[in-house]
Amino acid sequence: MDTEAPAVVPDADPEAAQAAIEHCYAQGWSDGLPLVPATRPLVDRFLATVDRRPDEVIGALEHLNRTVTVELAAINAAMAGCRPEYFPVVLAAWEAVQRDRSATGGGWQSTSGPSPLLVVNGPVRAELGFNAAGGVFGPGFRPNTTVPRTIGLIVRNALGVVPHGFEQATQGLPGRWQVCLAENEEESPWEPLSVDGGVPAGTSAVSGFLTRTVEYVDNRHTADPEQLLADFADTISRSGAAIFRHHPAGIVFCPEHAQMLAGAGMGKADVRAWLVERCGRTKADLARVGKDGVGDNGVRFADGSTDPDTFDRLFASDGPEVLPIVVAGARNAGISMVVRVFAGWSASSVPVVGRTTPPQEAAP
Repeated sequence: MDTEAPAVVPDADPEAAQAAIEHCYAQGWSDGLPLVPATRPLVDRFLATVDRRPDEVIGALEHLNRTVTVELAAINAAMAGCRPEYFPVVLAAWEAVQRDRSATGGGWQSTSGPSPLLVVNGPVRAELGFNAAGGVFGPGFRPNTTVPRTIGLIVRNALGVVPHGFEQATQGLPGRWQVCLAENEEESPWEPLSVDGGVPAGTSAVSGFLTRTVEYVDNRHTADPEQLLADFADTISRSGAAIFRHHPAGIVFCPEHAQMLAGAGMGKADVRAWLVERCGRTKADLARVGKDGVGDNGVRFADGSTDPDTFDRLFASDGPEVLPIVVAGARNAGISMVVRVFAGWSASSVPVVGRTTPPQEAAP
């Protein structure tokens, strides 16, 4: 289904709200949930938070001949349920995801139906009320939900990638266009992800990359850091996730796991080096599932001369681009997440630029 890009709708009084919502559905702009009608005054409030021209092009899919402008982003942010002061974060999130090379190619149309994972760092977390603690992958917090929803609506409405049309997801992902978390910097023993992405600590910033899914590691059973990391290595290395010989992953550690590792003297680089050395499978393990000859382009080739005991490492390097590490969630249990990164992180975070606090009410 091809749809026209959404446009500002006329002001609607409360009695006409339902009709305005149904109008948005009828135009094909919705992701299935009700949209906030994007009136001209509302969109203008979004645009007023940033010093950007409304017609500035901020993204494109050349093979579909579609572009994204600042105003289209603002319209979709309004429809997604964002507050205007979220808009600088939306633009930073969009740019961060655009730095993922697959997002400007065929990533949005992949058969795996990847979803962006957004990580927010810095003071904007508290200013806008982003959740960094308990239930961080779940619902219940407006900015965590509406900012990633905006990215999905932009892809749908500005780029024209819709299910059963240009989108080619075989089954898709539960929670697509919903994963945005703030890093729990207060309980993390390490530097924020945005520092790995080149932004100074204490700066509001967003990092983003496409993901295939997330898988939990529930380990409340050991106080040995190597036993804990071995559990992560086993989860990361499962054969079902291996579609290329080398492929990236990420970890969102809960504070309890991160603090255990840091207490043993391990920094992020140490954790990454330990996992890079041990994540993978032997040729014999891969042969049992028909993946002993999978190359970096996913093509299977005959490799019968290789020793079956040869250990095939999963990661091609030991940098943050192949294994980004984040700390988020509550310190109430040893439960963390392995993230299946689609094509690798750009290792480049984007500062949030604009007004992220609501305007002061005029004195009576």
